[in-house]
Amino acid sequence: MFLAKLFIFAFVCHSAFSKEEDVLELGDSDFATKLAEHETALVMFYAPWCGHCKRLKPEFAKAAEDLSRNDPPISLVKVDCTEAGKETCNKNSVSGYPTLKIFRNGEFSQEYNGPREASGIVKYMKAQVGPSSKEVKTIAELEKFLKAENDVAVVGFFEKESDLKAAFLKIADKLRESVRFAHSTHKEVLDKQGLKNDVVLFRPAILDNKFEEKSVTFSGSADASSIGEFITKNYHGLCGHRKQSNKQEFQNPLVVAYYSVDYIKNPKGTNYWRNRVLKVAKQFQGKINFAISSKDELTQELNEYGVDFVQEDKPRVFARDEKNQKFVMQDAFSVEALEVFVQDLLDGKLTPYLKSEPIPESNNEPVKVAVAKNFDEVVLNNDKDTLVEFYAPWCGHCKKLAPIFDELATKLKDEDVAIVKMDATANDVPEPFDVRGYPTLYWLPKNSKDAPVRYDSGRELDDLVNYIAKHATNELKGYTRAGKPKADKTEL
Repeated sequence: MFLAKLFIFAFVCHSAFSKEEDVLELGDSDFATKLAEHETALVMFYAPWCGHCKRLKPEFAKAAEDLSRNDPPISLVKVDCTEAGKETCNKNSVSGYPTLKIFRNGEFSQEYNGPREASGIVKYMKAQVGPSSKEVKTIAELEKFLKAENDVAVVGFFEKESDLKAAFLKIADKLRESVRFAHSTHKEVLDKQGLKNDVVLFRPAILDNKFEEKSVTFSGSADASSIGEFITKNYHGLCGHRKQSNKQEFQNPLVVAYYSVDYIKNPKGTNYWRNRVLKVAKQFQGKINFAISSKDELTQELNEYGVDFVQEDKPRVFARDEKNQKFVMQDAFSVEALEVFVQDLLDGKLTPYLKSEPIPESNNEPVKVAVAKNFDEVVLNNDKDTLVEFYAPWCGHCKKLAPIFDELATKLKDEDVAIVKMDATANDVPEPFDVRGYPTLYWLPKNSKDAPVRYDSGRELDDLVNYIAKHATNELKGYTRAGKPKADKTEL
């Protein structure tokens, strides 16, 4: 009995963790020959020690399993650039990890610029094979196409050649990587739909609800841009499923309900809460956008609202207005509470949420400390030229810069210049500062602080002194414009 259980456990473990077998591993000895056997392949060039690679590998493996069943199949390949694939990586100009490239019949085709999670990889790569719009010849083929993915489908029905058909095929080529397209010119299909020269957006059956139609028919002018606008406007409906791979498609003002969204394991439970959000979304249609998101997939976004994780089953609701200010619904979720929250948001009655460390009790060190709550005072309204560093406590480059920044601030403590630092992981970074890596430095002349200048010069002490001396609004007392120390007149 024990052995039987052990066997079952081993089988389950193997099934759960052997997904990577669908990813083909190649190296210098077989990359060219083996890859030529595959019509379309996505290749991941990686390094075993790379953190981004480690996060991508399980998503890559999940996508490989799905794409192996595609018609035609799409192969996912990995190459270790530190061992067996060094020469291959050099030949393919790999300079960072992971690097993803698309190959066709063994020849490089294009850089991969799609999502880096399983469902997004699958969708992007499926769009790389075959025509941009699939021709459906029978009712059965149409139904199969609509049910093939739990995703939106845009279908053109054309009795004959027309400007609308030409525009439809043009927008299909343009949006093939993000939207599923099909078309039909066959009488059986057109008669069944009761259409002759129309474009219809079909919503996936898994998102059926009583608040909106299952499909929307295009009624604009027969040009590609109008069809594209129609798709964008209707793609996510009243309340879309917002994911890592599509979150950039949802525009502010936006209300998002975060909970255990899972359309694979628990579609019924997922729609239970979505339907309640939809009820409110219907009331505010055209005024504000709504979405649902997985609390587990987008934990980083929750952190931006000061929430580490959502414990309860009920959704937590957060919002951003047109100015990208953040708002938190404090009450427990209910339809009534959501209605009040959204109305108050539209009426401007809510106080924006600001992620901030406490304001320092004293700020007397040469390097001033900015937090979100005192940023205006310390950086924008200090009546000084300012060099501000946005850093992360764990960042090695930031740790290296810290003593240099301290020495810089000490040297310039009697100048009309402020040297400031802010922990960008613990505080909201205000616009227009764009911080995507650490450390990020900006220079703000005191008379034009609405237009900060990104500092991209050297980070040694002399580099910083020379830059500030050259760009200071008024010439420094201790340095020439060239960054040379001025003679001390008291010694003459």
